[in-house]
Amino acid sequence: MWTRNVVLNLSSVQLLLLPVRVTAQSSIRHINPPTLNRPNGYSQVVTALPGEVIYLSGQVALDQTGKVVGAGDLQAQTKRVFENLKLALAGAGASLANLVKINFYLTDVTQIQKVRDVRDQYIQADPPASTLVEVKALARPELMIEVNAVAVISTRTIHK
Repeated sequence: MWTRNVVLNLSSVQLLLLPVRVTAQSSIRHINPPTLNRPNGYSQVVTALPGEVIYLSGQVALDQTGKVVGAGDLQAQTKRVFENLKLALAGAGASLANLVKINFYLTDVTQIQKVRDVRDQYIQADPPASTLVEVKALARPELMIEVNAVAVISTRTIHK
């Protein structure tokens, strides 16, 4: 195990105080600087103290057997994507509350409100940082949304 000591000379450092919300469970801070617009449904900045970082591959509307759920229905596909995110996170010992970054890929960005409505059912407090990109197509022609994400869980003892 490595230990690092850091000494700061505060006489030469300017501190910028920003409104932050700290989630004690995992030492994740959600920051919305007053110099940026106030987001609805996501945070401008999310920081996490050292812990276990979980990188989730893009989740699409496939069930456990690989069958597309909700072909032609963005709301149904988005619900399945969030259920898949929950299952993937649970497999790593985490939950949606541990998300720090989420990326949405939509084939039709004009339908974003449907995605927001579903997202808000799954993520209420302390939303992660977020990016939305419109894409020409996804891996299968009937897929309308893909979401990948990053989560952090607090440092825990690992037994060797």
